[in-house]
This record gives sequence, C-alpha cells and structure tokens, in this order.
Amino acid sequence: MSDVRIVKKREEISNEYKWDIEKVYSGIEEWEKDFLRLKETTPKLRAFKGKLNDAKELLAFLKLDEEISRLADRLTVYAFLRSDEDTTNTTFQALKSKIETYLAELMAAGSFFVPEILSYEEGTIEKAIEELPELKMYEFMLKKILKRKPHTLSGEMEELMASVSDCLNAPSNIFSMLSNADMTFPNIKDEEGNEVELTEGNYSKYIKSKDRKVREAAFKALFGTYEKYKNTLASSLTSSIKNFSFMSKTRKYRNSIESSLEPNDIPVRVYENAIETINKNIESLHRYVRVKKKLLGLDEIHMYDLYVPVIDTPKTHIEFDEGVKTVKEAIKPLGEEYLKIFNEGIEKKWIDIYENKGKRTGAYSWGCYDTMPYVLLNYNYELNDVSTLAHEMGHSIHSYYSRKEQPYVYADYTLFCAEVASTVNECLLINYLIDNEKDEKKRLYLINTQLEQIRTTVFRQIMFAEFEKITHEKIDNGEPLTSEDLCSIYHDLNVKYFGKDMIIDKEIDMEWSRIPHFYRDFYVYQYATGYSAANSFVKNIVQEGKSAVEKYKGFLKSGGADYPINILKKAGVDMTTSKPIEDTINRFNELLDMLDK
Repeated sequence: MSDVRIVKKREEISNEYKWDIEKVYSGIEEWEKDFLRLKETTPKLRAFKGKLNDAKELLAFLKLDEEISRLADRLTVYAFLRSDEDTTNTTFQALKSKIETYLAELMAAGSFFVPEILSYEEGTIEKAIEELPELKMYEFMLKKILKRKPHTLSGEMEELMASVSDCLNAPSNIFSMLSNADMTFPNIKDEEGNEVELTEGNYSKYIKSKDRKVREAAFKALFGTYEKYKNTLASSLTSSIKNFSFMSKTRKYRNSIESSLEPNDIPVRVYENAIETINKNIESLHRYVRVKKKLLGLDEIHMYDLYVPVIDTPKTHIEFDEGVKTVKEAIKPLGEEYLKIFNEGIEKKWIDIYENKGKRTGAYSWGCYDTMPYVLLNYNYELNDVSTLAHEMGHSIHSYYSRKEQPYVYADYTLFCAEVASTVNECLLINYLIDNEKDEKKRLYLINTQLEQIRTTVFRQIMFAEFEKITHEKIDNGEPLTSEDLCSIYHDLNVKYFGKDMIIDKEIDMEWSRIPHFYRDFYVYQYATGYSAANSFVKNIVQEGKSAVEKYKGFLKSGGADYPINILKKAGVDMTTSKPIEDTINRFNELLDMLDK
C-alpha cells in the first residue's frame, strides 16, 4: 500500500475548508461590472488638477479618490485570491492581469496629488483644514505629505529622478539575475551518499543535516561559488548603496540612514540603540554557541554547525481542528473579545486551509477595507503549520481591528508595526506549548525552536543592520569599498557576534553577497524591532493582565493613524529605549537556562 499523499484538485476539496470568496463578488460577471465602473470613474480624478488649494475641491478630490481606491482594492483582492487558489486557472490569471495592468493607469490618474500639495506656499493646506472642518480627518495624512517638502525637488528635477528610477534599481536586478538565474552550484553527496545538485532552494535542507560532512560540503560549495563572483557581487552591492546615497544627498538628507527612517518619523537613535543594546548583551549569543557546541558533542563548532537542530524534530500529525484548539488556548491571555474575533475568522471562513494542485505555496494574510481579512494556508498537519495559523491570524485580526476602528485613509499599518501582532500570537503559542509539554524531548525541541527564532530574527538581523550602517556610512563619506573590504567588515562582525568558541570559517566572509535584503536599504532592523516589540507586549500581558491587553488592543486599533513609534509607545512599548530588546534577550537567557540544565 502506497504512503504517497495525492494532492487534490481544487474542486475535490470540500467548500467548508475554503475561504468564502463569494462575499467579495458572487462571480466574474459582478466583478466585470465593477471593473467597468472603475474605468469610468478613474478619469474624473484629473479634473481636480490645479484646484487642490481650494478647501472644497480638496475634500471632493479626497472623497472621490477614496471611492475609487476602495473599488480598486476589492477588485484586486478578488482577482489575486482567485488566482492564488489555482495558478493554472487561466480565467482567474486573466482577471488578475487585467486589474494589475489597470492599476498603473489608476496611479497615473492621481499622480499629480502629492507634487501639487507640496507645490503650494506654506500655510495653504493648513488654512484649507481650518476653513472646512470635514478636512480635519485628513490632517495627519496631509501633514505627513507636507513633511516631505524640504526633501522635494523642483518639478523638473522630480521628473528627472522618476525617469532614472529604473536605472537606479539596476544593481538589485543584476544581483537577482546573477544569483537566481545564472549562478549554478556544484554537486554534493547527501546522507545516503547520493550525488545531488546543490541549489539556493535546497541549501537550507543540507545545512541542517545531522551528517556533519553533508552540511560542511553544502556550506563550502555554496559560499565557494559566491566567492568566484565576489568582484561582480561587490560592484553590484556598492553600486546599490551609492545609488541610495546619491538619492539621500539629492533630497537634502544628512545621510542615508536618516533618509530611510525620517519619512515614518523614526529617530535614527532607534536604529543605533538596537545595535548598541545587542552589542552590550552579545555574551548571551556567545553562551548560546557554547551550549550548542556541548549539546552537539563537538570538539569545535564551525559556522556550518549553526543551523543543525540540537534536538530531533518530533514526528507529529495535528489535525486542523486540533491546531485551532491549541492556538485558542495559547491566545486566551488576549481576552474574550480577541478570542471571539478569532472564532469568527474560523466560522465565517476567512481561511483557505489545505493545499490543492496549482495553489500558491506558503501562507499570507490579505484583504482590504471592504472584505474579510483572508488567510491563505497550505496546512500540512505539522507543528509549524499550527504556528503559521497563529501568525497569519495575528495579521488578520490586526487588520480587522484597524479597519473597524479607523477611517479608510488610516486603516493600513506601516511595515514597522506589521509583524508585531503576528509575532505576539507566535510567542504566546510557543510559550504555551513549552509550559504545557510533558515529554522532555519535545519540550527541549520547543525551547530550541524559540531560541532559534530569537537568534535569527533579532541577533542575526541586527548583525545585518550593523553591516548596513558601516557600509552606508563609508560610502556616504566617499570611501570606496572593494570585495576585500566587504569581506573584512563581515568577518569582523561574525567574530564579534559569535565569540571565541566559534570557528569563523573563511567562507562565511562571503555571506554578505547572498542577502537580497541589502538591496532594500535599512529594512532588516525592522525584523528585530518587530520581534522585540511583540515579546514586550507578551511580557506585559502575562504580568499585568487586563490593563496590558487593553493597551495592546489600542495598538491593534490604531492602524496608521499616527507614526509607528507613537502608536507603540501609547500601547506601553517604547522603541526609543533599549527595554524591548533587553526583554527579548532576557527571554533568550531564560530559554538557555532551560536548555542548559
């Protein structure tokens, strides 16, 4: 009898396990009607060009823009979700393509709005807000735009900057093509001695292998290949940093980091503080290396030993209903109201649960102001799938609260806040599982899982953030950087972060060259701040109970109605201090104590 699990076709899966997408549109005919309405209404935006200094015209534009945007959002969500259900379904692929193409036209129709607001004399928009009380709702949004005024160029210069944007993105595209399409890796031998081709896709499997020879071979083959292209990759990355530096200076920012953080009103101190706090507590990571070395029974620990689990993954088969029950138990500290919304998500079919042929892989939470906050899963009965359910429902309940409590203009939250709610649910889940697991081996596995989460999401991402800070500062100051310089900077950071017990293999010096996030300047630190904020929320909720829950719900309800630092501070988590990251390091130390008995 075969153990092979056959992946079902979409139509073979019962409707009770699918999201209720008909809530958005009953079918394509209804979608097409709204699409036609969108095409007829969008050109009306252009009629407001040159009139936005008049309070009534400004309000009329904002109301029409909202009507059009909400319609476009619904059309987009429906088309994309239907397409993701089965990527082989050409009807829905065509629908997705249709709306995707039209969104560019929609953006063009309203593209005059921001430049026009910024072109007016100081006080013009403030005067319009005073004149017409209905504009008060839009004040924060308009002030955010006006904040960009000192960094906005003349109309001609803005046009020029827009026209070269494609060229400025070239380094990222070159890196992507080289690493994804042109680069090939040598064959290695797997655990059974079979020759297998190494790829970026399967590297994560082999670097976790229990067979040390396999993970060493994978490590050396991967980074050895990157080293062959080190000069091209260094040229690509330094060109990307130079482009960002050029944009920052042209827009009159003091430096690159300020130009990245200031638009969201995030003080540079938040970034620097994160690096300083990790550096002050780096001994915790050194201890982790020592504990791992001891538990793996190694005479010396190498960089390629870092990802191998110290405890074997326990075999599990968790039915979806059982996974739901576990998550509900774990998130009980968030109170009855939160649980009620979670139950609503399950009962009203926010979730598309199981894999089917052609379904998009992975998981996400997505929807818009006028739809349910849908969740795509590919549930496969493993503990990781239960964690994914908790994570994505965290996003969806955050969206639910934001859309319910905020007007459309402030319903979306920033990237800085985006991962907080999902990580709160994940932290509550893993803490619950650790506290309630009776099997010692399974408990140690869970402890190690959370340790790895913190190591990779906080310590590792801050090391990346420090690398970015050093390289950007050097290029801002006109210092050239060669591949040797980049390798040297990266080597020294690894020595500092992993400590004297770790053998810093020369291959790791090339790791900077395979991190795509370095082409999204000053992005990675937000993983660490997001995780730390979530961990602080969990600590407050466990210790303070109801009052902390109310503050946390205040965060969930705030959407984008204020700057992210202010939203978090009001909810009891101050990211301008070192406390959230210190809270996370304290949790890391607690877990190490549990592991190192």
